[in-house]
Amino acid sequence: MNNESLRDVYVGGVGMIKFGRYPEENVATLGAQAVQLALADGGMQLNDIEMMAAGCLYQTNMIGQKILKEMGMTGIPVYNVANACATGSTAFREAYFAVGSGAYDIALAVGVEQMGKRGLLGGITGDPAYSPEGVMGTGTMPGVFGMAGLEHSRQYGTTIEQFAQVSVKNHEHAMANPLSQYQVRVSLEDVLNARMVAYPNTLYMCCPTGDGAAAAVVMSKEKAKQFSRELIKVAASALTTDPYTDRVLTFPDVNTMTVNAAREAYEQAGVSPQDLNSVELHDCFATAEVLHYENLQLAPKGEAGRWVDEKLTDLAGPQGDPRWTPVNTSGGLLSKGHPIGATGVANICEITWQLRGQAGDRQVPDHKAGMAHTIGLGSACAVHILTK
Repeated sequence: MNNESLRDVYVGGVGMIKFGRYPEENVATLGAQAVQLALADGGMQLNDIEMMAAGCLYQTNMIGQKILKEMGMTGIPVYNVANACATGSTAFREAYFAVGSGAYDIALAVGVEQMGKRGLLGGITGDPAYSPEGVMGTGTMPGVFGMAGLEHSRQYGTTIEQFAQVSVKNHEHAMANPLSQYQVRVSLEDVLNARMVAYPNTLYMCCPTGDGAAAAVVMSKEKAKQFSRELIKVAASALTTDPYTDRVLTFPDVNTMTVNAAREAYEQAGVSPQDLNSVELHDCFATAEVLHYENLQLAPKGEAGRWVDEKLTDLAGPQGDPRWTPVNTSGGLLSKGHPIGATGVANICEITWQLRGQAGDRQVPDHKAGMAHTIGLGSACAVHILTK
């Protein structure tokens, strides 16, 4: 898509709550907390917001209005979005287009999900003693991404140890993120010896369920200069779905949407993969992260396993190497968590903090450009590029 007709759009404020378990809360109160954090971060009031896009996958009925009722209704238009795991990213994209088109000067995107107390994928669990950790989408997603990893192994020799090392890396990154659902360091042996879910993905190689919310305010350049400490530009926004195939949720489907969305985003932003300083990608399973190194053009085709071995996506990797691009400095879905509707906006938050130099011990030095990527298998892939 050609976005040249749109005016420039900037991130004015971001905020997210710590992902985890909030049995005493509901989706509206969780979302309101994230919105309040984003407004405070941007030095704004609710009355400054002219339009709102709210993303929630499993409890989506008028969620935006419910969030505003927790804060104070102001009469603004509200769009409610559900788009699989790209739900939050799609809400952000709606806010981006609302401002880019000139219809509004300040728009709010919020993503929220409550999966903990309602069980797997928001449904009531029959046995409260059963933990669905790491088996989100049982019967579909673990098998699909396990199969995709095995196909990558068949074609390129990728090993289970290389897949497992992604989990080690992301858990290590999460140790520096106070908003991550888990801050637990795991060894390669821990990951390999954990319960097998869908080969080669063990429990620690699968994202957990949980609750969470994140919000971001986007605005025109004039408003950004008025409110923001630093101009963070939304340089690209791409959204794709799978083209027709006679296959059903197989190895090619894991890749095609991301390949197309990344290509479109790079063209929009006028940057190359080598220009990115960090990437928040959709590591719903460890095998998925490895595949997306290639889909996002961070690694050449077939060489993602070598990228793992050389720690080229590790924050503690070889900073002097021009190929070095830290991936999932937040801890990723594997450790930060994956409350579905919140994930896409949370990824925007992390890239914004990195660009501002506010990421603390997980900060990537001299950060000028970052990518946020989410994929809902069989439905949607969103890629955003943010720059200084």
